[in-house]
Amino acid sequence: MDEKILNEVGFTPSEEPDFIEEEDEIIELIDAITADDDELEEADVSLKDMLLNSSEEELYEVIESAYAIDIAIALEDFEDEELLAFFGRTDHEHMARILEQMDEDLQQRFVELLDYPDIMGMFKYMSNDDIADIIGEMPVNRRKTIMRMLKNKVSVDIASLLLYEDDTAGGLMTTEYIALSGNMTIEKALSKIKEIGPKTEVIDTIFVLNGKKELIGVADLRDILVEDNDTILSEIMDDNVISVTPDIDQEEVSHIASKYDLTAIPVVNRKGALLGIITVDDIIDVLFEEQTEDILKMGGASAEENIDSTVTESVKFRLPWLMVNLCTAFLASFTLSLFEDTISQVVALSSIMTIIANMGGNAGNQTMSIVLRSITLGEINLKDDWQKVLKPVAAGIINGAIIGSVAGLITAFRYGNIYLGVIVVLAMVMNNIVAGIFGFFVPLVLKALKVDPALASSIFLTTATDVLGFFVFLSLANMFMPLLV
Repeated sequence: MDEKILNEVGFTPSEEPDFIEEEDEIIELIDAITADDDELEEADVSLKDMLLNSSEEELYEVIESAYAIDIAIALEDFEDEELLAFFGRTDHEHMARILEQMDEDLQQRFVELLDYPDIMGMFKYMSNDDIADIIGEMPVNRRKTIMRMLKNKVSVDIASLLLYEDDTAGGLMTTEYIALSGNMTIEKALSKIKEIGPKTEVIDTIFVLNGKKELIGVADLRDILVEDNDTILSEIMDDNVISVTPDIDQEEVSHIASKYDLTAIPVVNRKGALLGIITVDDIIDVLFEEQTEDILKMGGASAEENIDSTVTESVKFRLPWLMVNLCTAFLASFTLSLFEDTISQVVALSSIMTIIANMGGNAGNQTMSIVLRSITLGEINLKDDWQKVLKPVAAGIINGAIIGSVAGLITAFRYGNIYLGVIVVLAMVMNNIVAGIFGFFVPLVLKALKVDPALASSIFLTTATDVLGFFVFLSLANMFMPLLV
């Protein structure tokens, strides 16, 4: 076999793999590894072509072998006519799995194209919480029509799910789970699990109820399988159950799941009756959603905006915080105007003061990031932990002194004035203290005010470090003026 080919795929001639018998296989492997973007784009085109124009047998091979989410993403580029054409070549069961994975906009665009019998045909294979999410976004008249067409029990379950806000535990939960009576034997429990297991989202965790339908424990399927048939379910259950009420925010649900390593969280009412469960896939979605939302809000952007938003939507989402930013910029400008005479006498101040402000902003962002993470993990709150501000203040003094000394030496050398260097050191220390205080308290105060702590925190922090940084630096320069001119 050719040595060059073997070397390109990581083998030496002495290590020629005995599991590859034909040289053509190596060449195909190299071609796959070195595929360029044009080839990848052609692969996408071929997938679209396959979904629309392949034979029925080939189409189902693609659907069976590919992940539903990948097909859902490919469908985002389809026109309405192409969506209908694809739907016409797919059965309701496969289409239901793909529909569950579509993003909200595509879901609504797709079901808007379909007749009610086709929608109901897909709903038959979908979980109640996914159905509720789709119905909840429909126009009122269309929603009412579909609710009337659903079976009574399904309709009641979905109606109960629609009562809760999307970002609460009630809005996340599903009503498809396995709940058994605590006085049931293992033999009967296994029989019941086999009967209803295929219709539920979670089968490895069994929820145990008392005679009043109250949640009294959970049992692991593994433990059930190894017990004797005559054993009572309540004897092997874990009665230390972690649960939530339906009105709890979804972010708090994700914290609980992460803290206790839960794959499913039961949702109970005030009396302890089991209403539904929240599965780990929904929890992962919440974590991703909350993380994205926090990152956007820290910059004053909206989580509702994306790269495909219209210009009008982008302006609507961004303009309010830009106006806030404009006001804070005027505040910084007003601070500078108070020291126009000082700046005019020592022009060097105008170039140095931006360094002071920028370093303060960076230091504040470091503190704020740590505090935001602690808030997200439920490790800190304003009432009990306000005294922890001493740590960022101490860090600000030390960091400010070190960074300020470096900046002060450079400034003194550049402008030939040691007193200007001293001012830089003092201003850097003081602005780092300000940065630590505001970086610590801004997110905590927002949280205490029931406002998302990531909401434009950076804007408020930057305003503080700019305004106070300018004020401190120029005030010190004013005091040392006889030594600077």
